[in-house]
Amino acid sequence: MIEFEYAAPTQLDDAIKQLTAAGDGARVLAGGTDIIVQLREGLRSADLVIDVKKIPELTQLEFCGEQGLHLGASVSCRRIYDDENIAAAYPGLADAVRIIGGWQIQSRASVGGNLCNSSPAADAIPPLITYSAQAHIAGPTGRHVVPVEEFCTGPGRNVLQQGELLVALTLPPQPSGSGSAYQRFIPRNEMDIAVAGAAVWVQLDKRGERIERARIALSAVAPTPVFAAEASEWLSGQPASEEVFAKAGELAKRVATPIDDMRGTAEYRTHLVGVLTKRTLATACERART
Repeated sequence: MIEFEYAAPTQLDDAIKQLTAAGDGARVLAGGTDIIVQLREGLRSADLVIDVKKIPELTQLEFCGEQGLHLGASVSCRRIYDDENIAAAYPGLADAVRIIGGWQIQSRASVGGNLCNSSPAADAIPPLITYSAQAHIAGPTGRHVVPVEEFCTGPGRNVLQQGELLVALTLPPQPSGSGSAYQRFIPRNEMDIAVAGAAVWVQLDKRGERIERARIALSAVAPTPVFAAEASEWLSGQPASEEVFAKAGELAKRVATPIDDMRGTAEYRTHLVGVLTKRTLATACERART
């Protein structure tokens, strides 16, 4: 690994100043499970690595049923699924963070880091999209908010500008009769990168028989995790049935633009979109009724 300077600021303003001063040579470390590997393998370079886990605002985790979830950018995956109330309110997110690496990695890896790494196959991003999560960003010119579905701009690229960093993610409160789920397909049983993934959020009517609203997001089948708008909109007003789930899966395929690589062909990935969308819809609807 090439040598670099290391900083661990305890104040957000200090981190922003250090990021700005170092320019393109700065890298942020939230958990380190991606950036350290990338630096070691020469996939990225750094003159300065800024560890932001000592900044209180970035490790803040707050949940209130009426206000939703505030998730600091450095909060570890384990803290999310270990909290029974959060896991029950946001089961799709809990599904995702439980399968990001092994349990040792989950104690370090963060949802914020998963988002900023901006991999097309990221597990945490599709559930965030389905929850209409917002990314709170701070930088030398102030703060602003970006919907997570607009955060990633390409493989490994996102909207963060020089000197900016992700501070927190906010997820809206979950209404009664809503449910969510995330599933991926991987070649091995664990600790692998998704060949394809699908996240679903649904809101059912009072009887639990009809879908009032839905959001579907996919991973590993486009240059970025992608929101399946047409399939999501079509589901509104449809009965919560296997036939409808299958049709939504076919519609979701239309936003898939996968590539062939060592983990699967484009054709296979497109097929998996239909399968995973159908399965996650069934699970999300089942959870919405409980």
